[in-house]
Amino acid sequence: MPRIDQRLGLTRYEADTHYKQALEAYKKGNFDKAVEALDEALDLLPGQAEYHAARGFIYLEDGEQAHAEADFDTALKRQPYEMLAHYGRGMIAYQTQRWMDALGHFGEAYRVDPQRPETLYYLALIYYQLGDFTHAHDFMTQAHAGLETRGDKRRTDAARWLRHIERRQREIGKRP
Repeated sequence: MPRIDQRLGLTRYEADTHYKQALEAYKKGNFDKAVEALDEALDLLPGQAEYHAARGFIYLEDGEQAHAEADFDTALKRQPYEMLAHYGRGMIAYQTQRWMDALGHFGEAYRVDPQRPETLYYLALIYYQLGDFTHAHDFMTQAHAGLETRGDKRRTDAARWLRHIERRQREIGKRP
């Protein structure tokens, strides 16, 4: 029988409060405080895949790859379609130049949320690394548009990559 606070939804409310505190701490660059808040949230709701994925992402940003991978794996065991966990696993694979693993994880993240410009950006970079400049161009075009719409400063990098991909396409087109 669930505890009364669980039946009233208080545990979920308290866990979500810790989760929001973690996001605020992350935005301020206070990774330790963010992890602590997520630990509190996970103490209350240990099965919440989103919390594991968020903590994994913070670990990844803080250079704690082993902890990040463990959290991403836990999140994916609990929820195979956890977008952030796939995104994080894709980041790790990309950083270690495991292009096909990265493509698999970013592909899953894309299927869950096809409008995320960050995912589109990395899909473009992976296809570029694989020599598929057509797909690289298509994904980078979408990423640039999404970043532009958001007013995201990373749109400059996307525009630079787009020009670079177009140059590569022209170079290959000139070959006999």
